[in-house]
Amino acid sequence: MECQVRSTLKDKKRIVIKIGSSSLTHPETGELNLMKIEKLIRVISDLRGEGRDVVLVSSGAIAAGRQALGHHRKPDTLAQKQAFAAVGQARLMMVYQRLFAEYNQTAAQILLTKDTMVNDSSRYNAQNTFDELLNLGTIPIVNENDTVSTSEIPYVDSFGDNDRLSAIVAALIGADLLILLSDIDGLYSDDPRSNPDARFISLVPEITPEFLRMGKDTSSSDVGTGGMSAKLAAARIATDSGADMVIANGDKMEVILDIMTGQEKGTLFLAHANLDFDLMHYLNNEY
Repeated sequence: MECQVRSTLKDKKRIVIKIGSSSLTHPETGELNLMKIEKLIRVISDLRGEGRDVVLVSSGAIAAGRQALGHHRKPDTLAQKQAFAAVGQARLMMVYQRLFAEYNQTAAQILLTKDTMVNDSSRYNAQNTFDELLNLGTIPIVNENDTVSTSEIPYVDSFGDNDRLSAIVAALIGADLLILLSDIDGLYSDDPRSNPDARFISLVPEITPEFLRMGKDTSSSDVGTGGMSAKLAAARIATDSGADMVIANGDKMEVILDIMTGQEKGTLFLAHANLDFDLMHYLNNEY
């Protein structure tokens, strides 16, 4: 069954890819890994060349700001985090635009806040902007606007992490596939870093309470924020909206192409479109 299901990923036309900070930076220093970013851009450009729409939800702004300012630790305060993001977002987009241009692709920047999404008018405008950018053949690059979001108060006026943000974007634009690239191979029955007997789960037909209990509210990375519980929350949003979702290891960017050709990489969560799906319920945590 899984091979048949995986083969359907070849036909996906509108894809959201989320890349975490740990997949974009050197683990020793936390500085941007330009070789990995270049490989990511090459893969996305190939997907565009196949006629697919691609949206990239990219972490890394704060890490880029830390690098630019010579600060080697996670920010200690909200103000420091926002200052790093202000410096780093411009730096990160400069890298993306320059490298995408080498592959004859045009990158566009979209910064979102939760306020944008919960307001009906601004959410509609954001959806129209995405649609027009994709119609124009660009590659929208999305991040939360960390310079104004108060993320130290989770779920009040921030998305909490880019895993949830990517799922919300996938639902907003009607994507049929969401790929979360992280520093782990996929979903395990327990944390494989602390439990060597943890069992890898390749396919999740439906997100049951048993699977939700497998989530962990931790991230091993010095630069990341989203643990497995955040990824499972993203999976609920994406699959309810009608998109398949894959969690895979972003150590090698070619894993994206492996997923798109139906190879058994990462954990695949199957879409089960919910006729009662309402994005506002997820934004307001009514689930």
